[in-house]
Amino acid sequence: MSMITVSTTIAAPLAEVWRAYTTPADIMQWNAASADWHTTAATVDLRAGGRFSSRMEAKDGSFGFDFEGEYTEIVPHELIAYRFGERLASVTFTSSHDGVTVTVTFEPETEHPVEMQRDGWQAILDNFKRHVGGTAG
Repeated sequence: MSMITVSTTIAAPLAEVWRAYTTPADIMQWNAASADWHTTAATVDLRAGGRFSSRMEAKDGSFGFDFEGEYTEIVPHELIAYRFGERLASVTFTSSHDGVTVTVTFEPETEHPVEMQRDGWQAILDNFKRHVGGTAG
């Protein structure tokens, strides 16, 4: 199965974008695909072999799950690669005159349509952009 890629460009300094992406208090602010979901807890051990977890729940309490896994490679301010379950994903941070482009590439699961997965991950990335406060221009 081919990988899915989503991205956004944020008009903010690289160090700020990296910090917001990797800090649990920030993750809890932006890590949701829609307004009726939220992340209630997050942990980050940002090193190869380190683990991460985000507790994602519907705000009405009807459903929740742990998005968790293990970092496989970290290049500060450039790359976060990780495994979650049997799937792989990577996040790259690329600076340009427009700001920082954050690109997430992930292996889709087989239960939901690819478009639904792409839209969900893109919505989370759009929330992240709003959290950092950047607008591409």
